[in-house]
Amino acid sequence: MDDAILSGICVPKNILQPLFNVSNSSTLEESLTHLIETARGTDGRSDLASKNILTTVLQLCQSLSCPSSHHLVLLSLKLLRNLCAGEIINQNTFIEQDGVGLVANVLSSIVIASDSNSSSNYGIVRMGLQLLGNISLAGEEHRRAVWHRFFPLEFIDISRLRSREICDPLSMVIYTCSEGNNRLFAQMCSDQGLAILTEIIKTVMAAGFEEDWLKLLLSRICLEESQFAPLFSTLCPMGVSGDSDDVKPRVDLFVPEQAFLLSIVSEILNERIGDITISSDFASNVLRILRSAIVVVDSVPREQSGLPTGSSDIDVLGYSLTILRDICATDGLKQEGSVDIVDSLVSSGLLELLLNILNDLEPPSIIRKALKQGENREGTTSNARNLCPYKGFRRDIVAIIGNCAYRRKHVQDLIRQKNGILIMLQHCVTDEDNPFLREWGIWSTRNLLEGNVENQRVVSELELQGSVDVPELTGLGLRVEVDQKTRRAKLVNVS
Repeated sequence: MDDAILSGICVPKNILQPLFNVSNSSTLEESLTHLIETARGTDGRSDLASKNILTTVLQLCQSLSCPSSHHLVLLSLKLLRNLCAGEIINQNTFIEQDGVGLVANVLSSIVIASDSNSSSNYGIVRMGLQLLGNISLAGEEHRRAVWHRFFPLEFIDISRLRSREICDPLSMVIYTCSEGNNRLFAQMCSDQGLAILTEIIKTVMAAGFEEDWLKLLLSRICLEESQFAPLFSTLCPMGVSGDSDDVKPRVDLFVPEQAFLLSIVSEILNERIGDITISSDFASNVLRILRSAIVVVDSVPREQSGLPTGSSDIDVLGYSLTILRDICATDGLKQEGSVDIVDSLVSSGLLELLLNILNDLEPPSIIRKALKQGENREGTTSNARNLCPYKGFRRDIVAIIGNCAYRRKHVQDLIRQKNGILIMLQHCVTDEDNPFLREWGIWSTRNLLEGNVENQRVVSELELQGSVDVPELTGLGLRVEVDQKTRRAKLVNVS
């Protein structure tokens, strides 16, 4: 008697016998294990396709319904996955035999409707998704079959399983099915699709991810299309989502999911800046988020860590800056109508905002040291200024301004007209709170002066007045000048 029957699983003989014959085995588990190994190779898959083993395995899956059969279900799905890995005969048979519906029923009845938190059930879901991924790669008809059966309800149920081993193949199936099909992609950008993405993001926050499928999906939705703002808002339906330019300070403007989304998008942009086309809507939305988040600078203590800090509001602020830094780093990046995205951001007030932030910040540590020397001699005290909310905050602002000024004379002129040259000069220094500030400061100053006679004249005409000597600045040919009225510092030439 077969071991499946002995263990309480009733599998018809007409299903078991073909499996035993092809695998030359006497037990169901041994037969499945042997066939899984055979189906790993191209020749093995082709041979099994000629014997129509896939139909038999689909019938087997329908017979394995009780909880004690979960291990055999996992083996069956693994065999189906291998059989459908690039073998078009098996892939077509799978669609003709409604294998997609069968897999959906298996995942629903055995995993989602039962104790889905067990590792064995996670394995079944992962294997089922990998099988669907192989099917989706076969062609448009196959992708539509998967999508129409799983979107949106099954996808959203699966996305709520907080497991990395599930999140990766789920993202792969969604991306593979929707990429290249405008209608399916539009559904992914609907409220139902964004709800699925929201759950995937929550899963990634809890469990992490290893493969790049989610990044590919978010790159398309957030950077290339105009769906970043709706997704960002969906992550916090009742909270501030950066859509308003007039946001009053309050506790927790943003939620951790929004900060996490920005961190992933920032990472994607940094990795693929030369390979993707960024929509103007995306850039404008990030600037709006920055305007909303900047209010936290007025009330934060000095932060001792870089991003992420653990504060959603500060992280949203920081990742908004890093995203804008990378957007502005690509010379000639175009938006719709061949309008430069940097020009669009500048015309929306980006530079004025950043220069005002720098002006309100306390000076870099070296200049604070110089100011303190002067105050000790004169018995005066400087006014309190805003602190950097995270390590690298000042550097990121300087980097954006410098990138905007690169080979853009009208931007160079605007910075001069806003009295920004002196502000930028005082950031050509090392600062313990802002790694690589000196390098970014020098780069930015170079971009401000290159090919701009007016800006070069402003720097050459700086007059040496009351100043304090700091060795780190002397090597640059600069000293700190302390304004006798405002007690603010600026850099001047020593000659």
